[in-house]
Amino acid sequence: MVSGMVGAGTALSAVLLSLLAVPAQAVPAHGPAPAKARAVEGAPTAARAAAQATKPAPDVAGLRQVLRTALAEGAPGAMARIDDDGRVYKVAEGVADRATGRAISTDDRFRAGSVTKSFSSVVLLQLVGEGRIALDASVNSYLPGLLPDDKITVRHLLSHRSGLSDYTDEMFDKTVPGFEAVRNKVFTLQELVDLSLKKPLRNEPGAAYAYSNTNFVVVGQLIEKATGRSVAAEYRDRIIKPLKLNDTHYVHPDAAIPGRHTKGYLTPDEAGAPLVDSTRQTASWAQSAGAMISSPRDLDTFFSALFRGRLLPADLLTQLQQWTPVNSTQGYGLGVRRRDLSCGTSVYGHTGTVQGYYTYAFTTKDGKRSITAVANTSNNGDVLNAMAGALESAFCGKTPKPAARSAAPAEVHEDIAPGIARD
Repeated sequence: MVSGMVGAGTALSAVLLSLLAVPAQAVPAHGPAPAKARAVEGAPTAARAAAQATKPAPDVAGLRQVLRTALAEGAPGAMARIDDDGRVYKVAEGVADRATGRAISTDDRFRAGSVTKSFSSVVLLQLVGEGRIALDASVNSYLPGLLPDDKITVRHLLSHRSGLSDYTDEMFDKTVPGFEAVRNKVFTLQELVDLSLKKPLRNEPGAAYAYSNTNFVVVGQLIEKATGRSVAAEYRDRIIKPLKLNDTHYVHPDAAIPGRHTKGYLTPDEAGAPLVDSTRQTASWAQSAGAMISSPRDLDTFFSALFRGRLLPADLLTQLQQWTPVNSTQGYGLGVRRRDLSCGTSVYGHTGTVQGYYTYAFTTKDGKRSITAVANTSNNGDVLNAMAGALESAFCGKTPKPAARSAAPAEVHEDIAPGIARD
């Protein structure tokens, strides 16, 4: 219900008025999902539902071992915070700053990377609820002539089914040189879309899941067009301030992380090359797809609030969870991921990769147990795989087996463990 949400607009009365004044063309904005989306929804089995109803306590010792494994694989530091329906667990290993030796802490801020996509999705879905955008409308009906196919809908963007090429594929083909070329650069959203449009569509709109940062750059454009304000202002007024996320910032195009933070260290492609301090950057290459700064507490609060229904009405929260399969254990909804764990529990949230940081931020279906786990390196597939074990420790209550060393190159464009096929 609208009265139970926070951040659904600058004033509750404005929201109620907007809901009463939905234009005729927006009537189907968040009605029943198309048949194709419903067919891949992936409703939990009875066994999985039962597993989620009887959650074991987190395995804190196992979680600490996960973080130590990440350090052994090359991360300078790693941390995790679990918020479990009022009880808090904090674990940290290693350093936040290699130069000073300062220990990493769960109170540190960090670059959250693609977790930003979930913030962008929530803002856009709030606009859907206000009748200002329709999920199944053509993107070009709001941004005329922007995309090469009128069949690309808003829903396709949020579920990575637009077919739009990911401009970061070429931008970071060489990890460190690519990063240094954009570290201090400021892009417009349109410039990033133009980079994508140099390539043909990967597939027909709606035909297949294909992760692309371009989708959420266009989401940023939609937000700014519909509201007449910056995405930074919309994040602040709709999510950050209502939830009191005091460590969460969208500082683009500023390059510094405000306040106490862990430094990020980028792993070069060349074996044995020294790590590169990648903390300072504009993150302009990512923007509404990945430029958010946050902390473990704030991300736990955000995803818990989302799945407890505090940010979206029930019908839109259902739309958010229309799952397109990624692989046998993962699905992608509208700006959120679902991961199915070994104990039968499914968890919901997002992963984040930005230069120098890997993040896993997930919660249970009821939002009562959440974890944010962070390692302060990237372009290291073995660290990424190791950190996935934090979810098993947090939600399954057991020590995960050490991840096998990945023979595949680190996955730098999509925030899933590199040893897992995406399709």
